[in-house]
Formats: sequence, structure tokens, C-alpha cells
Amino acid sequence: MSSVASQLDNVLQKTNRLIELCNALQEENELLKVENKQTKLALELAKSKGLELDEKVRVLKLAKSIEGTSEKTLDIKQKINEFVREIDKCVVLLKK
Repeated sequence: MSSVASQLDNVLQKTNRLIELCNALQEENELLKVENKQTKLALELAKSKGLELDEKVRVLKLAKSIEGTSEKTLDIKQKINEFVREIDKCVVLLKK
């Protein structure tokens, strides 16, 4: 009878140990879920920030290209004006 009682005590001790281990693992699981959620949120924020920065880079490149174009446009307008003056001079000479 003593053997059965000791085996029962042994089973109860192991069961209690398993319950404690299960509780500890459940707590760790909850902590990991919270950490995972925070990490996903941080990742989404980083992606959003990256998209914003990409958009800013695109806008800056566009602004820079327009800025360069305005200088080129000025040069082109000046050359056109020079050509128009020369053509006007030629027309005046042809009329004489």
C-alpha cells in the first residue's frame, strides 16, 4: 500500500511541476505576444517613415530638375530672342 501511496505522491508532484511549468510558459507566451505586437507596430512605423522619405526624395529630385530646367529655359529664351533679332535684321536688309 505504501508503494501505491508513494507513486501517487510522485504523480501529484510531477503534475504540480507540469502545471507550474505550463503557467510559466503561458506567461512567457503572453509577454512574447506583446513584444511581437510592439515590434510589428515599430516595423509599420518604419515602413511608413520610409515611404514618406521616398516621397520627399522624389519631390526634391523633381524640384531640382525643374530648377535646372528654368535656367535652361532662360538660356533658350535668350537664344530665341537673339535669333529673332537677327531674322529681323535680315528682313530689313532684304526689304532694301
